[in-house]
Amino acid sequence: MGGSTTDPAPPGSRALPGWVAAAVTFLSSGAVLVLEIAGLRLIAPYVGITLQTNTAVIGFALAAIAVGAWAGGAVADRRDPRGLLAPLLVAGGALLVAVVPVVRFSGALLTGADAGSVLLLAAVAVVVPAALLSAVPPMVVALQLGSLRETGSVVGKLSGIGTLGGIAATFGTGFVLVALLPTSTILVSTGLVVVAAGVGLWLLLRRAVGARLPGALLVGVLAGTGLAVVAPDPCEVETTYHCARVVADPDRPGGRTLVLDTLRHSYVDLDDPTHLEFAYVQTIASVSDVSAPAGEPVSALHVGGGGLTLPRYLAAVRPGSTQRVLEVDAGVLAVDRADLGLVTGPQLQVDVGDARIGLTREPGGTRDLVVGDAFGGLAVPWQLTTVEALELVDRALADDGVYAVNLIDHGPLSFLRAELATMQRVFPHVALLARAPVVAGEDGGNVVAVASRRPLGTGTLGTALAGRGLDWQVVTGTELTAFVGDAPVLTDDLAPVDQLLTPYG
Repeated sequence: MGGSTTDPAPPGSRALPGWVAAAVTFLSSGAVLVLEIAGLRLIAPYVGITLQTNTAVIGFALAAIAVGAWAGGAVADRRDPRGLLAPLLVAGGALLVAVVPVVRFSGALLTGADAGSVLLLAAVAVVVPAALLSAVPPMVVALQLGSLRETGSVVGKLSGIGTLGGIAATFGTGFVLVALLPTSTILVSTGLVVVAAGVGLWLLLRRAVGARLPGALLVGVLAGTGLAVVAPDPCEVETTYHCARVVADPDRPGGRTLVLDTLRHSYVDLDDPTHLEFAYVQTIASVSDVSAPAGEPVSALHVGGGGLTLPRYLAAVRPGSTQRVLEVDAGVLAVDRADLGLVTGPQLQVDVGDARIGLTREPGGTRDLVVGDAFGGLAVPWQLTTVEALELVDRALADDGVYAVNLIDHGPLSFLRAELATMQRVFPHVALLARAPVVAGEDGGNVVAVASRRPLGTGTLGTALAGRGLDWQVVTGTELTAFVGDAPVLTDDLAPVDQLLTPYG
């Protein structure tokens, strides 16, 4: 006698209520995108925000989504997904919460912009929770398939709902949540919402299939939340773009250093605005000193604000100067006002927004001095390095105006050489101000490039640098041409700044 077996619960009879299936798919997909955006901000204080950081987080998130979707679909073919959905949601939510303390405790060990630290911390931040949550949608699809005739409509509908969840999470996080809440709060709150959804789904399904929810998962949620509260936070203030803090100088009562993510960005002396701590700032100040007679007011445009060290200096040594600062991060400006004593007014205006857009709104032929000191991590934002951007700078300058820009590079100095080549394409007169080992290609760090339509007074500039005790060379003419070599000119169509840049020597 032959025996026969039947599925005690045919696929159609196992389907979740339509609204439940849609809500679970929407939420699990959206939570992955919240993790992707907030995870990038979470690791930024330790490894900075660079193209490599963005690439690592996006790449690991996509890999986790692929692995999770494949694994979820494979498991759904072998087991009743109704017993797995609730534990998966709770576990995924618990790991979203745990990402905060895990990254913050491990970040101290992985600090630095090297590729290894970036990849490890990005993987820690996103891979496991994203994979678990990405296993949920294919399980929901498996439950909702009543027959082969419905495959297209069911898969298409739930796929669309999952995509809408990701879109809503992307715009909601980027435009709303980041402006209102700290990154840790965003991740912990999202995790707790996912956990709550998992518990609710368990309550809905436990009578139908006897679904179990291991108590260890709930204990993990509580533990993760507690650790998130006590985990060390490297930020005093979390701005739209940065983790910011102000550090007092123990050797100088008025000295304050503005730290953005991993970098000492600006130094301000609250008692003496003419005190300039960083060598590159002293170098740009020397350029400004020789650009006009001493004490004479100038019209200056600053591309990048930070602690507004140079605007304060110019206001002190050239009373009556009119200055405009383009700063992308309103949060940094708030820190400047709260902790660094910044006072703005008609003679010192700060416009919040992207500097490239700000340059397009700058009246032509009015500025005696344009200073470039804008950085995204270790790199000048690419859109400020190109021929097209420098043409906007040139347009803003008066006929005898001067452009001075802070640049950072190491190793073969490929970015520095390319930016100098780009400046030479736009300006007839260009000079490199740098230490001798940099000029020789033996070292890297901060340098200052200067450009103008008129000949630069290199001898006077060299004397000004020496007067500040700076052992920096002024490189022009054939020596500069040899230094630049065959470096490419950067354009809006091709400006691989992050790839050319060597972060450390």
